[in-house]
Amino acid sequence: MAELRFDGRVAIVTGAGLGLGRSHALDLAARGAKVVVNDLGGALDGTGASSGPASDVAEEIRKSGGAAVPNSANVATPEGAAAIVATAVSEFGRVDIVVNNAGILRDKSFLKMTPAEFDAVLGVHLRGHCP
Repeated sequence: MAELRFDGRVAIVTGAGLGLGRSHALDLAARGAKVVVNDLGGALDGTGASSGPASDVAEEIRKSGGAAVPNSANVATPEGAAAIVATAVSEFGRVDIVVNNAGILRDKSFLKMTPAEFDAVLGVHLRGHCP
């Protein structure tokens, strides 16, 4: 059986700084995709931000001979989502693949969440995955 390849394709992977998103980005790159490594770089609870995780994964891909650029825009906002796509188009000319992997954790039951915590979860998990 032939290996699944993505040569010449451009992939955006959100939440690609750690965990499954990182794995998705590395695998797509190993199969020939050019990758926009998006990660806000916040903690699991959604607080904070750092360009480090996205930059680290993009650098790992480049060191392995692949093509990747980091992006630390916030997928939960329309402006952030537009910035992620703009990065792909400006760097690689197109978008072929989107892996919506970004997520944040609120380790409490629905009834114990504040409205702001609930809004943050909706922003990343729901609004961040639809235009």
